[in-house]
Amino acid sequence: MLRYADDNSITLAGKGEDYDDLRNSLGENDRAFAFVRITMGDELSKRAKFALITWAGSNVGGIKRAKMSTAKIVVKQVIKSFAAEINATDHAEVTLDVVKDVLLKAGGANYGTGVRE
Repeated sequence: MLRYADDNSITLAGKGEDYDDLRNSLGENDRAFAFVRITMGDELSKRAKFALITWAGSNVGGIKRAKMSTAKIVVKQVIKSFAAEINATDHAEVTLDVVKDVLLKAGGANYGTGVRE
């Protein structure tokens, strides 16, 4: 996860394996970019899918939100390969089920027999 250290600089704020830890670390005053890896697929194939989550908590002001769009261009120069992008301001927008659903829709064709994780 990349997080604003101050008004102008973004730093690596953490990494981990537990999605709930990531989600819980996103505060109402925070601005952050999270690169997440989710294993998805059906009973015939499993594959890793990646999403870029842009988080601006509900207490982040309009000017700071606007500055994030410029910063996101730089972030995307570093984090280039992801299947879906999610812009979120509320924890309900970044539940694991929501992220999986967004990645599933971005994944294209579905050749399994209908059984999913």
